[in-house]
Amino acid sequence: MPQKTDHKPRARTGSGEARWGHALALDATPQAQPLYVQIAEAISADVRRGVLRPGQALPGSRSLARDLGVHRNTVLAALRELEKQGFLMTEPARGTRISEQLPVQPLAPSVRARGLADFPVPRAPSFRVMATPPGHFTLLGGVPDLRHVPTAALARAYRRALGRRANLGYGDPAGSAALRAGLATMLARTRGLALTSDDLVVTRGSQMALDLVARALLRPGDVVAVEGLGYRPAWEALRATGAQLVPVPVDEHGLQVDRLAALAERVPLRALYLTPHHQYPSTAVLGAPRRLQLIALARQHRFALIEDDYDHEFHYEGRPILPLAARAPESVAYVGTLSKVLAPGLRLGWLVAPSPLREAIIARRSVVDRQGDLVLEEALAELLDEGEVARHVLRMRGLYEQRRDFMVERLREIFGETLSFTVPRGGMALWARVRGVDVDRWAEAAASRKVLVQPGRLFSFDRRARPFLRLGYGAHDETELARAIALLNQARHSL
Repeated sequence: MPQKTDHKPRARTGSGEARWGHALALDATPQAQPLYVQIAEAISADVRRGVLRPGQALPGSRSLARDLGVHRNTVLAALRELEKQGFLMTEPARGTRISEQLPVQPLAPSVRARGLADFPVPRAPSFRVMATPPGHFTLLGGVPDLRHVPTAALARAYRRALGRRANLGYGDPAGSAALRAGLATMLARTRGLALTSDDLVVTRGSQMALDLVARALLRPGDVVAVEGLGYRPAWEALRATGAQLVPVPVDEHGLQVDRLAALAERVPLRALYLTPHHQYPSTAVLGAPRRLQLIALARQHRFALIEDDYDHEFHYEGRPILPLAARAPESVAYVGTLSKVLAPGLRLGWLVAPSPLREAIIARRSVVDRQGDLVLEEALAELLDEGEVARHVLRMRGLYEQRRDFMVERLREIFGETLSFTVPRGGMALWARVRGVDVDRWAEAAASRKVLVQPGRLFSFDRRARPFLRLGYGAHDETELARAIALLNQARHSL
């Protein structure tokens, strides 16, 4: 079955709205209607517009009189009038509320909702991440299983961090010193990066890190190379600076560095954005010969390498290859995240960059977001220091490897030659070539059965269809994966 929440949301009584009072504009001039009539008409109008809902509590008469600056008797007269008209109901234990006998009115669209503005608005990025609908199987790459997050340990650490009042004030825009120190230790031991806490900037997820790198590094008209199959939100962050993006082909060994070299001879490159550890979405690992060639090329043409190492922790066969940043720190802006390790909702990422770029990034972060969530950062620093994060990574690495093997076996058993793929050496998804089936129609048919998969079109720079599916195995256990794959097979036969 699709994942379920741990508990049902608690029903809302509306008492919170009562505490906020009620905003009404009253006209006290002699020619205006009596104030109690104005109050009654304003409240009834809000009910008709859907602003006030059946069962919702109103403030007490004293509070409402104080908020509106009128005598309490004026408010009581208005409430009596509304009660006569059937808009209100009063119960001894529940106070005064909008009558539950009234039909629920759709909330009237505001000026904002209708898209009206009296000033020009520049064109926004064409890509927008949408929330996953509840009750769906999410065979999406990079989605972790949130049921295994060590929430109890995190909650305890968060309470302790919240109890330190200094964490409620302003902090360093580069992030918590304790978290930066913990991340520096982790990156030194797992990535071979020689770091101190001063070399790191903590961000709200890797997407903010990419955006800050782009803002600090790029200017309108700069040429940035990207992988021809890749991560569209990163492309949009780069494109938002006015940069010109040029795709470079990828193959089963990752970025084709020879094609990048030919591009660098034709145009002045400012940067290259890439995912060398597990190429997104194909999962290909950029091998040592191409890595060395790429570093030499970047040094020769003096362009920056923006390295997105989004799932380094989950590598199952052999040792993970060290990032480009370990070999050429002066050429690389290195971006990472805890979203795959723990949970995307924590919004915790980081970046490492040469000092001039890092200082420019910190300056821009100061005016974009001022700082991160200092309490959360201090709590995660404690989990890193106590080894809780390392233990969690080990548990999940084994679990995701088992799920990978299960999905590989089941896909081969059910789909045969319809799907062909190389078993990924790491990550949380596989990249499958599709034969004999329209991939986009298949994805739509699967979605109608509450199974979400990603067709190749979503990753192609030119947005054209590609005969590939990206199939994630991280979010579900083996029973759930079996059911999702069975539904995916039903969707195929429905075409």
